[in-house]
Amino acid sequence: MDTAAAFNDRITARDLAGLAALMTDDHTFVDSTGSAVEGKPACVEAWRGFFVAFPDYHNVFSSLRDDGALVTIVGRSECSVTALNGPALWQATVHDRLVARWQVYEDTPENRARLRLPSPPGAPAG
Repeated sequence: MDTAAAFNDRITARDLAGLAALMTDDHTFVDSTGSAVEGKPACVEAWRGFFVAFPDYHNVFSSLRDDGALVTIVGRSECSVTALNGPALWQATVHDRLVARWQVYEDTPENRARLRLPSPPGAPAG
């Protein structure tokens, strides 16, 4: 969990060198639409563009669950761009204290079920 939290801290700080230092060479980023960027150099460039486009973006985590090499995270993204602001889910695959995969999910009942997460408080029983 510490590695996933540190990775998110580097996102919040818009620290490309720090992000790169926490990525495996074959790092993959997958956004909430399922689009993937593969390889550390390509991911660093994608983050560089993202930070320029969305300078106020950051994530706030409310819970992290460690399942060995897989960390599942519940929280929210905060950004002045409405499409990037709101509840979100993440999974980080960690190998040797480096992030091999960082995946973002919309916080939907289907994704919560896929990630074995409980429904959010106040959600209707299904």
